[in-house]
Amino acid sequence: MKYFNTARVGLVLATAAVALTGCGSSDEGSSSESKTTAAKEAGGLIAVITPPVDNPFFKAEADAAVAKAKELGYETSAASHEDDPNKQSELIDAAISRKAKAIILDNAGADATIGPVRKAKEAGIPVFLVDREINATGIATAQIVANNSQGAQLGAQEFVKAMGGKGKYVELLGKESDTNAGVRSKGYNDVISQVPEMKKVAEQSANWDQQEAFTKMETILQRNRDIDGVIAGNDTMALGAVAAIKKAGLTDKIKVAGFDGSPDAGQAVEKGEMVATVLQPAALIAEMAVEQADQFIKTGKTGKPEKQAIDCVLINEENVGGLGVFALEQ
Repeated sequence: MKYFNTARVGLVLATAAVALTGCGSSDEGSSSESKTTAAKEAGGLIAVITPPVDNPFFKAEADAAVAKAKELGYETSAASHEDDPNKQSELIDAAISRKAKAIILDNAGADATIGPVRKAKEAGIPVFLVDREINATGIATAQIVANNSQGAQLGAQEFVKAMGGKGKYVELLGKESDTNAGVRSKGYNDVISQVPEMKKVAEQSANWDQQEAFTKMETILQRNRDIDGVIAGNDTMALGAVAAIKKAGLTDKIKVAGFDGSPDAGQAVEKGEMVATVLQPAALIAEMAVEQADQFIKTGKTGKPEKQAIDCVLINEENVGGLGVFALEQ
């Protein structure tokens, strides 16, 4: 089964307004007049706004959205809100001022994003959310996300299996403002709480960040050197934990599981430094959002419900060889 053709996700230079300069990429050598003409001929502007693309997950997401939009004949802009709700609002305002045909958004906060999305809707610009939901319905045209609950339960089941159904473990949590952090944590705990011989001895937020996870894991290990496992809300934090565990000389003892299906996590699984990750198909979801935006621009409807959940895939030593850039080919 092919989940997504990674060859289609290329590095694409995207056009950005002056308001977006410094946050994203842009086509070069075009005057304002020629850009306006190009946008009209291409079908208009699709603005892609994501968290920082130094995270490979968000880069794959942004690249896929831009590539699909260009393939469908649109001008594009790509920018990062840097997980800052204020910058996100500025970028959405810029897209509105440019009369974008649609906005593809991986948002900067489940609550903080509601107002800006509503503003775009009132301006007649549909917003297609990817990866992260907001705490409201009827405002975004679509919210297309990985089935984080299903994926977390898959990961937790593999973690329990690797732990032999017993032992002490630590959980590393994502950003409190991100709905996914809570959903994944609940999915993990729904499974692990049913295993009486497994005990959580520490729980820390590392805010999706690798260095923060490394630092916090070092501190946890100073107090709980006898732990047997770590389960993290994303691969970036899992890899930070792996580095701290390796530094402490405990790689052979402590089992680590993550979430996202990143290439780096795949390598860690191959090396035996992690037992599993859970792939959420970032590029596929981004492409779906652009395709639905195109459908909405042309017909006024997507033909899909607002909330759409895409199943995740467990990645372990058995199938990690087929893992690409947030995609699995078999």
